[in-house]
Amino acid sequence: MTGLLIRGAALLGAHVDDIRIRDGVIAARGSLSPETDERVIDARGLVALPGLVDLHTHLREPGGEASETVLTGTRAAAAGGFTAVHAMANTSPVADTAGVVEQVQRLGQRHGYAEVRPIGAVTVGLAGEQLAEIGAMARSEARVRVFSDDGHCVHDPLLMRRALEYVATFDGVVAQHAQEPRLTVGAQMNEGALSGELGLAGWPAVAEEAIIARDVLLAQHVGARLHVCHLSTAGSVDVVRWAKARGISVTAEVTPHHLLLTEELARGYDARFKVNPPLRRDEDVHALRAALADGTIDIVATDHAPHPVEAKECTWAEAAFGMVGLESALSVVQQAVVDTGMLSWGDVARVLSSAPARIGRLEGYDHPLEIGSPANIALVDPAHAREWGTADLRGRSTNTPYLGRQLPGRVVHTVHRGVLTVDDGALVEPEAVAAAHQEVARG
Repeated sequence: MTGLLIRGAALLGAHVDDIRIRDGVIAARGSLSPETDERVIDARGLVALPGLVDLHTHLREPGGEASETVLTGTRAAAAGGFTAVHAMANTSPVADTAGVVEQVQRLGQRHGYAEVRPIGAVTVGLAGEQLAEIGAMARSEARVRVFSDDGHCVHDPLLMRRALEYVATFDGVVAQHAQEPRLTVGAQMNEGALSGELGLAGWPAVAEEAIIARDVLLAQHVGARLHVCHLSTAGSVDVVRWAKARGISVTAEVTPHHLLLTEELARGYDARFKVNPPLRRDEDVHALRAALADGTIDIVATDHAPHPVEAKECTWAEAAFGMVGLESALSVVQQAVVDTGMLSWGDVARVLSSAPARIGRLEGYDHPLEIGSPANIALVDPAHAREWGTADLRGRSTNTPYLGRQLPGRVVHTVHRGVLTVDDGALVEPEAVAAAHQEVARG
């Protein structure tokens, strides 16, 4: 088979059309008849979305292969409808040199489940003391355009200014983990009445909001792009909204779990719900949803953070921060903002595909599902519902907060540059994916 014909899909949840895929691109749309060498996919009842793009993924390789690898992480991504991920720099060694980012990119190319764009560290070793090789990473084969010390805040204002000035020279962006470290020493969950009741050290909202306020002013001062990672409070929404009204070049992301889950889940001391930044109040969740709907928050990003079992099956205080989220992201977004009427499927395509691609300067997502564009497509059954379980996880780790929860939607097929990576809900084997990419490359 050298081609695919997708028949009867609702493009962006609206107009029903057929899509012909040839040589890795969308070759035709309309009412199409099958050709002799085409695989036909019956997509009636399915929503066709452009392949999803995650701007915030932890793939752990190199150094953290017990939790995730580029292969297992991109398989999880494909299962969730993603065709591109941006891999965070907190690996071992840290992705603070051209050599490491090129290694991560090549692993993604080798496996073929999704495009892997490395994110470079802002500072050497994520230590916050001196700038990393930002220019070398930008000029490398990986052509890094996003830089972040995620997991650590670039808390030194002079260092943050220098980083913003540097990336502005090549249209890069600094993605800030907004956490004032002096306000969050020993913090375990959102600061408030519940943290006092549970006897857990509180994580004040102002620790996030103060860094965002400082950094939008720095970005304005030097004329650079700033991206705010995993925004989590109503106050942070207010700061970003104010900055955008002043014309400051700032974008922001929210995670699926911050759109759905609240601090109340900490009551059971179940470390699956321990995350950085912490789950917040119900009022914050509603503010985040509204901000995503009105465009104050630009994108949804998973912050997929896999951990081995022993890092979560322990006391809350000793547990690692983080949740896996690639496989569940689209379902959580559907539940939180689509089924509630706040976003359309066209909006989902924007916040989970075209906007993150634009922020990361990822080519090929400017005109999704149009003739001539790369064939990156997710076919979703929005009517499907199931109880989320470990069988829904395709990566190496199982630290999901959704076990036992009813979630809507199911990714039925994922197409990455013309190659099926998920077929009828099942991951295609690595050898078949690699062979299909080679066939597409030969034309």
